[in-house]
Amino acid sequence: MRDALRKFMGSPPRILVAGFLAIIFIGAGLLMLPFAHVAEHQPKFLDALFTATSATCVTGLVVVDTGTYWTTAGQVIILLLIQIGGLGFMTMSTLFAIVLKRRISLRERLVLQEALNQTSIEGIVRLVRKVVVYALAIETAGSLLFAIRFAYDMPVGEAIFKGVFHGVSFFNNAGFDIMGNYRSLVDYVGDPLVNIVTMLLIILGGLGFVVLADLVEMRKLRRRLSLHSKVVLSMSGILIVAGAVVIFIFEYTNQATMAHLGFGEKLLASFTQSVSPRTAGVNTVDLAGLRQATQFFIVILMFIGASPGSTGGGIKTTTFTALIGAVVAMIRGKDDVVLFRYRLAQERVYKALTVTLFAFVLVTIATMILATTEDHPFLMILFEVTSAFGTVGLTMGLTTQLTIAGKIIIIVMMFIGRLGPLTLTYALGPKQERKLYREAEGKIIIG
Repeated sequence: MRDALRKFMGSPPRILVAGFLAIIFIGAGLLMLPFAHVAEHQPKFLDALFTATSATCVTGLVVVDTGTYWTTAGQVIILLLIQIGGLGFMTMSTLFAIVLKRRISLRERLVLQEALNQTSIEGIVRLVRKVVVYALAIETAGSLLFAIRFAYDMPVGEAIFKGVFHGVSFFNNAGFDIMGNYRSLVDYVGDPLVNIVTMLLIILGGLGFVVLADLVEMRKLRRRLSLHSKVVLSMSGILIVAGAVVIFIFEYTNQATMAHLGFGEKLLASFTQSVSPRTAGVNTVDLAGLRQATQFFIVILMFIGASPGSTGGGIKTTTFTALIGAVVAMIRGKDDVVLFRYRLAQERVYKALTVTLFAFVLVTIATMILATTEDHPFLMILFEVTSAFGTVGLTMGLTTQLTIAGKIIIIVMMFIGRLGPLTLTYALGPKQERKLYREAEGKIIIG
């Protein structure tokens, strides 16, 4: 039995799946304890499991209000789950190993490679050190700025705790907030400091640690950015600006969202809501009040998500860029996908297509199931499912009204979204053996 278990756990994807499951169930168990929730509330195990999954998978969807349902101890548990889930449990365990001066084994390096979505194990431990340093530095700066701003509206102790909670939550693209009554940052829709700090934390967390390291070393070593960093930065910028323009135009005269705001506040709200679907789950306007065109556009942004090796989900910006490049190459009659004068290997394009198709099928199936179990508008259900898969955390109000079946489906989608559909497929599927031959070429008509 032990040998069979060891053989099953031999691959890095399976270790990742098992590790995340263990953290989720431990977190759910802790949230069930009396000190974690307010006295008048007794969470059902499914609700505790939903919250633990959402925190570990850095999503932000909640079935109970984080600010009023859980005690300070419960909120600290959620915060720890967010930190572990955002950086990855293997990153955290490697950090402890480094502190204890323990040697990192080859198997651990392979798991880290899978967890951080790297192409090789070369320099993987050095990258882990950078991940931890960058994350703590950015979270500390964001937490401090939040605490200073919140101190004007609440006692200093509460301001510090809320500053730390939101600094960690937003950098890890979790979207959890403890403002109470599901308000998120609606009360700060016109506040420049809160909005700008929130956007910077989300963007930095969503770029990926490889890109952050590349940016830092570019200045230190005066070297050029890698192709990966160029693609991530350019596509992220395009999506943010394009998203803000679309939201600004569609919601400019919407009485339910932005019509009552000044021109500067509308710009601020548009950019915040454009950045948030990058898997952060923060909102400064009522999402249920958005026009349907805006809601559907946000669904597209959530599906694309953040970048590889980051705290965010979705199919990733690089995947989307590779697909766009393939379409452009096909239209122009070219054989190769070229980005910034570099040719992409055909394997990369196939992987981008596979990830996108897998994600589309998963979202479609989950949406169809929820459309059967939940009595709500279709767009509301699609929004919820895409938010769960992209580990975004934005909701139009459906999360708190989910049936038991609906909660289970969303839990599964959050888990798949955090690990990635391919990682889960590799973990659960049989080991593939390399063929020693190729089949004869055939032809079909396309288009």
